Amino acid sequence: MRVAHNVFFKLKDNAPAEVDELVAACQKYLNVQPGIVFFAAGKLCAELKRDVNDLDWDVGLHLVFDGQDSHDAYQDDPTHNKFIDEMKSNWAGVRVFDSFV
Repeated sequence: MRVAHNVFFKLKDNAPAEVDELVAACQKYLNVQPGIVFFAAGKLCAELKRDVNDLDWDVGLHLVFDGQDSHDAYQDDPTHNKFIDEMKSNWAGVRVFDSFV
């Protein structure tokens, strides 16, 4: 069964350049691991302001893996760890939502 891995980053400094930098880092480091069948990263679409929309984040990362083994390997992948090391200093919060799809 496929695994969806959705991560929502809240930044300490969410200036447009900082948001763009995090999106670019996602694209550089987090779409190269084996087993990824879908990848997307982008900034909050603030124009969508329905009562049910959670707007307390700045960058969303969306991955779908071909299975749990690929998801688990991604967590320990050196490029994933490099991404964390380089970008975490500007994170005010990170929320992760994993589900079978």
